[in-house]
Amino acid sequence: MTSQVAEATTSPHGTDLLTVGVEEEFLLVDPNTGAAVPAVDLVMEQVPPELRGQVQREFQTSQIEIGSPPGLELSSIRHSLGMLRAELADAAERAGVRLLAIGTGPVEGPVPPVVDKPRFDRMIERFRLLVPGPGNNGMHVHVGVPGPDPGVQVLNHVRPWLPVLHAATANSPFAGGTDTGYASWRSVEWERWPSVAPTPYLASHEHYQRLIRQLIASGVMLDEGMLYWYARLSAKYPTVEIRIGDVCPSVDDAVLVAALVRALVATAMADIAEGRPATNTEHHLLVAAHWRAAHDGLEGDGVDVANGELRPAWELLDELVDRVRPALDCHGDLAEVTDLLGGLRRHGTGAARQRAVYARTGRLEDVVADVARQTRG
Repeated sequence: MTSQVAEATTSPHGTDLLTVGVEEEFLLVDPNTGAAVPAVDLVMEQVPPELRGQVQREFQTSQIEIGSPPGLELSSIRHSLGMLRAELADAAERAGVRLLAIGTGPVEGPVPPVVDKPRFDRMIERFRLLVPGPGNNGMHVHVGVPGPDPGVQVLNHVRPWLPVLHAATANSPFAGGTDTGYASWRSVEWERWPSVAPTPYLASHEHYQRLIRQLIASGVMLDEGMLYWYARLSAKYPTVEIRIGDVCPSVDDAVLVAALVRALVATAMADIAEGRPATNTEHHLLVAAHWRAAHDGLEGDGVDVANGELRPAWELLDELVDRVRPALDCHGDLAEVTDLLGGLRRHGTGAARQRAVYARTGRLEDVVADVARQTRG
């Protein structure tokens, strides 16, 4: 995201509207083999100067990241992401590589080195072989909140719903040249880091800060930036940051997820204002629900965290949409979200689309080419 402040504003109906911004991480690959390549410096050199403030290096030299400015209108998010993706895809081609919106590298190849940065060097020194695969690419959605105390309450309210969004964003079924059996292999690799977990139920902002201090003191984190909970308060912006998903294959998918996340946060804030308490879902049930989401995506079952039972994942997503429908309507997003959900239902998650291409052709090269097409839009 840019440094613009994410604020709430008021609709004509007197209801607070929330800004939303999106960060997306991409994989850089060889255009012939599809293997990840350490090309971030070459690509950065090709990015137009006026866009460099919205493009940055990530953890590995095979990754690159964009951030949209926060906005109230989905149309502005769509425009920013579409423009940034297209410009970055062009920059990658000028550098002799290809840009992929994919959770992790599908094709076997050497693991590119980590970006040369003192903080990353310290991470490697402490955590050694925890570095995942050829690139672990996620999507982070920031929603403006009025302060850290209500932000912590929002984290409590949204945590039971995050496995549903986890399933909807699954976009990494292949790794090392084979089908992993998971819809989101990125999630499995990511969980090797010791600070990756569902967000705990928090008593207060002081409790949140105390846990951060304790985790840093324990050695599982170098700093607050390594707080890899699935939802957290941003350390840089006045936002709640939802960071559970694989990077989405297309702009349509990203806009859908951004709208649902904002509506979920707005619904939580309405519940807080009305004095409705958050459900304190058991931690291990959330762990199970997230594992199932990573395994099945939307094409199988999900865990209903209200009772621990398995249900079709699409039923759980439909329940989420029903739950946040008033907030979608308030923000003017309902019609577009309804249309985008129809597309997701027809085409499946990114993982399902990749598997469909592979089932037709038997070639991971064709999977890579199709993901590149969706990435550009």
